[in-house]
Amino acid sequence: MRILPAVLLAAGPALAAVDDAALRQCRAMADAAARVACYDAIPLGQPAAAPRADERATERANEQRRAIDTFGMPAGVRKENRVDSYETHIAGRFDGWEGGQVIRLANGQAWRVVDSTVDTLDLTDPKVTVRRGLSGAVFLDIDGANRSPRVQRVQ
Repeated sequence: MRILPAVLLAAGPALAAVDDAALRQCRAMADAAARVACYDAIPLGQPAAAPRADERATERANEQRRAIDTFGMPAGVRKENRVDSYETHIAGRFDGWEGGQVIRLANGQAWRVVDSTVDTLDLTDPKVTVRRGLSGAVFLDIDGANRSPRVQRVQ
């Protein structure tokens, strides 16, 4: 008995696509065998295809990319998609930072150091994790550095 509702739910979209005139014609037949044959001859519409897995994965990747592009932007600029962190790197040689310095990332974003931390490093193409802290402040976690500067996005 539990199977019948499932079958009806699954057949619903296909039955909705059937021509009403053909159903009325079959319903009007008096002979049971002819009526069954008439119903069997009615072509069912094709149910709408579900989105493919690769399309869903592509859409999720696009949403992630849009969220990263707006990470750290003022509230009026960024979109609803929000990420708490993402990884990139600093292209080329990186000597460290000091307050007020602008750090350019390989993805084209520019971040200004807004705290008073200073660190001197000698790194080439270091990996960077841009992450949002508990209070909403944004930090750069740079591989090879012991500290993480608090930053604000400028580009």
